[in-house]
Amino acid sequence: MDRLSSALSGPAPDADACRLGFIGAGRLAAALALALQRAGRPVGRVASRRHASAVAMARVLGPGCRAVDPQAVADDCDLVFITTPDAVIAEVAQGIAWRAGQWVVHCSGATPVSVLQPARQAGAAVGGFHPMQAFGADARAAADSLSGCTVAIESADPALQTVLWRLAARLGCQGIDLPPDARVRYHASGGYASQHVHALLADAVRLWQSWGATEQQAMDALLPLLRGTVASIAHSGVAAGMPGPVSRGDIGTVRQHRQALMALDPAMARLYDQLGARGVALARQAGRLDDAQAQAMLRLLEPPPPSA
Repeated sequence: MDRLSSALSGPAPDADACRLGFIGAGRLAAALALALQRAGRPVGRVASRRHASAVAMARVLGPGCRAVDPQAVADDCDLVFITTPDAVIAEVAQGIAWRAGQWVVHCSGATPVSVLQPARQAGAAVGGFHPMQAFGADARAAADSLSGCTVAIESADPALQTVLWRLAARLGCQGIDLPPDARVRYHASGGYASQHVHALLADAVRLWQSWGATEQQAMDALLPLLRGTVASIAHSGVAAGMPGPVSRGDIGTVRQHRQALMALDPAMARLYDQLGARGVALARQAGRLDDAQAQAMLRLLEPPPPSA
């Protein structure tokens, strides 16, 4: 029986009756709280360092939610999500009087659950609940994006772990058990699939702008390409779905790319080389390049350093 089936079929505390609250009113908090409310788990209290942010989030959630101070969230709620910036999670946990039997969960991908030790020492169960998703400023659109995403769940307390798995299921998310020592690597993986894509697209836009095109023209051309790439990965996998001249051993085109990039920005050319070399490994994995083709491509992408 898988983890979700076990969580849904075995004995569990009354997750549906627990009172939910948030400390932190940023984009993740607004999206998660709104999604929980849509799934039948309303949020009753929200707090933020900027009270105006808590008021704005409570307004989105409706009349059943009140903007209060952090201690009031802890006093009035059974399950408290700490959704502050990572750097202040420990400070928040230390500054609140928690109680025995309470559940305290942070939503950081990289921060260890051990920073919630003050709550644990007070008798609360602690854990992590991190949706692997990027959230925009529109809370309703961001809440829509939660369905289908993965949520990393961590807790040493079986009852809280079951509650978090049930909440993930309510949201239409895929839960995973995250080992404590894997948090940072797990979170870094999201950077590759999200924020690093922004950096790569910024370079691609710059190439368009180098001949006078606008950013909008670049986006009109590149976003359909990106969507097609994602669809190819979903259908064929990371290695087999990779397109482009590196994957087909087109050394002539890759050489021209490198020359053009070197003339525009040597740092961009070096990044192209590094990414291309990793692409060679993927092409070999997919059986697209034989040994001779792979070595020829790597000689082009990894030139020896100049002699002293």
